[in-house]
Amino acid sequence: MLLTVAVIGGAQGLRGHVRLLVRTDDPTSRFRPGVVLVCDHPSHSALTVAEARHAGASWQVRFAEVHDRSAAEELRGAILSIETDEWESGADEWYDHEIVGLPARTPAGGPLGDVVAVEHGSAQDLLVVRTPEGREVRVPFVGALVPRVATDGVTIDPPAGLFEGGED
Repeated sequence: MLLTVAVIGGAQGLRGHVRLLVRTDDPTSRFRPGVVLVCDHPSHSALTVAEARHAGASWQVRFAEVHDRSAAEELRGAILSIETDEWESGADEWYDHEIVGLPARTPAGGPLGDVVAVEHGSAQDLLVVRTPEGREVRVPFVGALVPRVATDGVTIDPPAGLFEGGED
């Protein structure tokens, strides 16, 4: 399974370094020299980390396949992933891809729709649930509203009116 670890930002310097928008909790091991990352860019299906450095609040990486600033600039926006079968999530920890696609139900088992996305915010995350009518409802991903997440579905205890017609 592919796990997104970063999105390539702008080029840094003249030798092909790029700034990364990190999406992993372990950048030190994900971006060490020699690691091969899956890339969604049309000209590069994989990139090998040649050099990595932590610069303030961000990471800068140079790939073996990228030799100058022009080539680095072409990679802006590319998504970097790793292929992994290792899931070390705890009982209350979930990766987005483990939740997206699950059915959402009320505590009584009634259908609410399917989880189609997880939006990450500064205050809290939101589950985006597409109802059978095609509306998208954003539910704060907090224990009071989402008391159960399991491989067979998500239980949502919505406040009155959240899933009934009208605007989200």
